[in-house]
Amino acid sequence: MGLLSGLSKLFLGSGSRTPASAPSQEHEYQGFVIETQPSKVDGGFRVSGVIRKDGKEHQFIRADLAYSLDDAHELTLFKAKQSIDQMGDGIFR
Repeated sequence: MGLLSGLSKLFLGSGSRTPASAPSQEHEYQGFVIETQPSKVDGGFRVSGVIRKDGKEHQFIRADLAYSLDDAHELTLFKAKQSIDQMGDGIFR
């Protein structure tokens, strides 16, 4: 084992951890595109994503946590749809 690989394992672990950024998913809803982008945190996944429409973009991060990646995508999609229903195009202001 080389010096650099030993140091990286010491500080980064063995590489078996889930990446900080989970794979994203894209959904369409009422003319908006929602990209769910849960991020790995201790104990689960944080709800976060991007809402796009007509070249505009709104990034969001919520305090909500889900314990599985699938649940995180589902909860992120729910929160994004809720924001769109409540604010519509005003979400980009």
